[in-house]
Amino acid sequence: MSLLFKEIDSQISALGRISLRKRRMPAFGDRDIYEVKLGDEFLMSSMFVEAEEALSTLGLAAIEGDDLSVVVGGLGLGYTAVTALKDERISELLVVDALETVIEWHKDELVPLGKILNADPRNRYVLASFFDLATDPSIGFDQSNEGKKFDAILLDIDHSPTEYLNSDNESFYTTENLALMAQQLKPKGVFSMWSQNLPEEGFVALLKTVFESVESHVVSFYNPLQGIESTNSVYVCIKGEK
Repeated sequence: MSLLFKEIDSQISALGRISLRKRRMPAFGDRDIYEVKLGDEFLMSSMFVEAEEALSTLGLAAIEGDDLSVVVGGLGLGYTAVTALKDERISELLVVDALETVIEWHKDELVPLGKILNADPRNRYVLASFFDLATDPSIGFDQSNEGKKFDAILLDIDHSPTEYLNSDNESFYTTENLALMAQQLKPKGVFSMWSQNLPEEGFVALLKTVFESVESHVVSFYNPLQGIESTNSVYVCIKGEK
C-alpha cells in the first residue's frame, strides 16, 4: 500500500460499509488527512473542518450562563465535539452517534481527536440514533437521567435539511418533530445545525415555527483541491422562555 494512502479500518454498518482512511498530499503540506467514507460517498475530511468547528463556536456563543450541558449529534472525526469542549463553561457533553464503528474509532484513538475526547471527563459517547432520542422527550438523550433538559443541541449528521444521510431522517425536519426536540432544551436553550449548502429560506421558515429566534450563518473556507473558496452554513436557533 502506498505510503501516501492507508485504509485504517473498514466495517459493515447499518447504513453500509463505512471506512476510515488516511492520506498525505505533499502539495498540501506535511500532514495526514483523515477521511470517512460511507460506501462510495465521502462523509468528511479533516482537510475541511472550519464549518464543523463553527457549529460549536456559533451555537455556544448564543448561550448565556455557566455549567452547560450540551448534546452533539454526529461524532464524525470529532471536530465539533472537541471545539465544544474548548468552552470552559461546559460541564457535560453527550456525543450521540448511531454507528458503533465511529465511536470505537475514537475510543481506540484511530483518529487524532479520539485521544482528546477520551481524556476529557466531561465527554460521554452515546450509541443511539440521534433522531430517535430527539423525538422522544420522555426518555431523551441521557437515558441515565430521563427527561433531562440541555442548554444546547448541536447537530451535524445530514448533508443539509433536504439532503439526508439516511432517507429515514427526513421525518425529523417537521414542526412536530423539531418541537419534540426543543422540549429537551432549557428555556433560552440553543439548537444549532450544520449544512453543506447555503442557508435555505424554506428551512429558516420551518425553524421559526418552533424557535423564538433563528439566524443562519455562512461559513467560508479555502478548498485547496479546487483552489477556490467553499461555503457551508450553520443555523442557530434560540428557544423561548417556556
